[in-house]
Amino acid sequence: MKLHLLAQNLEKQLLEIEENSETIMQRSKHSIIVCTKLLGQFKKEIINKGFASISDEIYFFKHTKQIPLRHLIYFSEIRSFEIQFPKTDKESQRKFIRRKMQKVNRFFSYNLDFTQYADSKHTHFDKEYYTREYLGSYIIATSKFYFQDPEFCTPRDMLLGKYKAYDFLVTYLDEKKNKIRNGLNGKLRTIKPIEKIHWPFSNTDYVELLYSLCSKGLGKQDNQGIMQVSKKLQQIFDFKPKDIYKTYHDIKNRKNSRTLFLDELSTSLLIEMDKSEE
Repeated sequence: MKLHLLAQNLEKQLLEIEENSETIMQRSKHSIIVCTKLLGQFKKEIINKGFASISDEIYFFKHTKQIPLRHLIYFSEIRSFEIQFPKTDKESQRKFIRRKMQKVNRFFSYNLDFTQYADSKHTHFDKEYYTREYLGSYIIATSKFYFQDPEFCTPRDMLLGKYKAYDFLVTYLDEKKNKIRNGLNGKLRTIKPIEKIHWPFSNTDYVELLYSLCSKGLGKQDNQGIMQVSKKLQQIFDFKPKDIYKTYHDIKNRKNSRTLFLDELSTSLLIEMDKSEE
């Protein structure tokens, strides 16, 4: 089964959706659709072909299924949050975010033993947690899932997906809270815009620089991905990149140097240094 390849391809789709979405609601809607579709494909494959071994079954429910599942839960939570989010009054918005954070914290507290197991990389309960054989032996740990499909669920695969989704949800809520500090509804107060710097290079050069900065750690401390860092750079440079993910793969497939722009930057700097020493 090539299910893991399908899951990896989903990550590419989600990046493209992020790149092409103007609002978080648009992004959530389209992300939910592709995740739900892939989970449906997974279910058909599992029911029709099953697993060659217990280890294959564990790997699927612990790793492969988690990719669309955690994104589905995350974007479902985001969509629900944004629909209910107060449109006026800063204090109401703060309280709404605070209540959601408290709910997330309660989830982590109630499931402390499981989250510690997941974080520790232990495997001694994997057969009980991630195979369908034990589904009837464990009480459902989260009230959102009263019914679990015995052919496509295990005692803890849904809980693991929710745990991973909530890890990202905490970051989203924290960013939302910071935006509220700067302006109502997350919109910045009107201030004199900073004049952007003209980007005289190509789209490919931009993507090469973007990925190099991220690989060096830019945005890592704030748990920001490629697209989030790119949006910050677009606040500095007067340039709107296109097809970031596809361009990156084109860069990786170069036959000669895969870092042409970085090589040129390095050469230009060395020349400038030599001139200053003359």
